[in-house]
Amino acid sequence: MRIAITKPLFAWDSLEDSPSLHTIRQLLASLPDGRLLQGLREFRGRGRDDYPVSVLWGVVLLRILLRHVSFEAVLAELRRNAGLAALIGISSEKEVPKAWNVSRFLEGLGREPHRSHLREMFAEMVRRLGQVVPDLGRNTAGDSTALHARGTHNAKTVAAETAAGLPQPTAGRKEYTDDQGNVAAIVEWFGYKLHLLVDARHEVALAYETTSAHAPDGATVPALVAQAQAMLPADRIQTLAYDKAADDGHVHAALAAAKIRPVIENRRLWKDEPERLLPGHDGTTNVVYDEAGTLYCYDRTGETPVKHEMSYIGYEPQRQTIKYRCPARHEGWHCPSEAICNADKEYGKTVRVDCTLDLRRFPPIPRATKKFERLYAGRTSVERVNARLKIFWGVDDGNIRGARRFAGMIGTVMVVHVAFATALAAAPRRDGTLGKLRLGPIQEALQAACRSRS
Repeated sequence: MRIAITKPLFAWDSLEDSPSLHTIRQLLASLPDGRLLQGLREFRGRGRDDYPVSVLWGVVLLRILLRHVSFEAVLAELRRNAGLAALIGISSEKEVPKAWNVSRFLEGLGREPHRSHLREMFAEMVRRLGQVVPDLGRNTAGDSTALHARGTHNAKTVAAETAAGLPQPTAGRKEYTDDQGNVAAIVEWFGYKLHLLVDARHEVALAYETTSAHAPDGATVPALVAQAQAMLPADRIQTLAYDKAADDGHVHAALAAAKIRPVIENRRLWKDEPERLLPGHDGTTNVVYDEAGTLYCYDRTGETPVKHEMSYIGYEPQRQTIKYRCPARHEGWHCPSEAICNADKEYGKTVRVDCTLDLRRFPPIPRATKKFERLYAGRTSVERVNARLKIFWGVDDGNIRGARRFAGMIGTVMVVHVAFATALAAAPRRDGTLGKLRLGPIQEALQAACRSRS
């Protein structure tokens, strides 16, 4: 791949629709799959070895890399494309495996310890990127997406998969409401949910979890955060953006313990109460807050009280408080309550809100700030990652039967996703004409890291 120097580090729009043999060779070489292949060989033992596990692993990878709609399609291409077949160790047409061989291999990928080996590959590649890219994972975003799948009718298989900790496909339903709270759309599916935590700027997945379709989104957030923190340098993750599905006390407590600032839309639960007095204040202080945690003060000098939003000054981590000041004094306009509220104070009336009073209501980055809006807008990065996983690499195939096969496919797709991210970040940058290519410090470091593991 040749990427213009003006493109971002992870130039996802520069991915080739049909990757060349050179690109495929680089991607395959960058995968730290030695432990996985060794485990698969040991699992096979002394059984028939008509098709080596490295060949079957290559077939699964090629289906994703080449964006084929089925394993039959990639097997057909291997029979007629000798150059492609040679990349995964196939020297003749008779060495191309059959579709059922690949299906059984995929079912094996979903077993332990191979399923854990796939996760270890994903973690090692994310860790490699995190060490080289200094801001990877600084601002993150999370969300879930629906994945279609087919269940198995074999009760013994279902029991074995459930005992192994694999969720079974279930019916899922999601309702979308308008600003008035009325249901505007309903989405139903049968399968699973894929929960992602991604870098909001670079659109690289940092952690993933697969659950049944009816599992709540917020319940997976602590596990996703723990996964990502284990892969990235200490204290790298600073913020996490999520929709109102994660607006839960346990989620906010987990993020506070991890020293991550939540950027989470709040759920509207107050029905008949637009605002409340701030805890620790009585009616004489004129300070109230709404359901989103925004502070207001009242000017009561006239017949009709006038409400003003207080000026946010910042978060004080040592005190774990949010600081607000008089909006009139801070913004430079006259308020009739100036003498009553501010008295002789240089900066006017100052209010500190203890975040521990209500972690949901008073996050370190208040919801009524431009910084919150800017960081929350980064949540759309998850939607783009989901689109690539589904449209490019077929994670939402819908025809995979059985939890083991599904887990094997999900793990492989996530590995391919990070492999493409590594290839994009390590690709030479074109500066001017096609003959002028150069490597930056990140490209040099990533290429050296890939060579050391190949």
